Amino acid sequence: HVQLVESGGGSVQAGGSLKLSCVASGSRNRLSCMGWFRRSPGKDREGVANIDEEGRTYYGDSVKGRFTISKDHVQNTLYLQMNSLKVEDSAMYYCAADVRCYYSHYGPGMGPTATFGQGTQVTVS
Repeated sequence: HVQLVESGGGSVQAGGSLKLSCVASGSRNRLSCMGWFRRSPGKDREGVANIDEEGRTYYGDSVKGRFTISKDHVQNTLYLQMNSLKVEDSAMYYCAADVRCYYSHYGPGMGPTATFGQGTQVTVS
């Protein structure tokens, strides 16, 4: 059983920064791939970034060069540093974990067994 608890969302002006955190607990295998997704009203869920067990990272095209995903293996905490935020980055951000990371032309993804947290809201104005 995997539990993911996000924090760090909030409101910020365009050009500003936020850092999201996700504390994870559960089976190590089910935490092999961790990442961030986001969803804004009227849009499909979008993969933002993934990181696998070897530390390889994958980013969506819209956030490359601005967002950085990282993981503290000791604290079992996932981070998303978001810089140069844009209005279009406004969304509910969800932490996710699965046994494996995927990447396609749609961006970073996970399989159907992925677990998601409750989400943290990011608003950029």
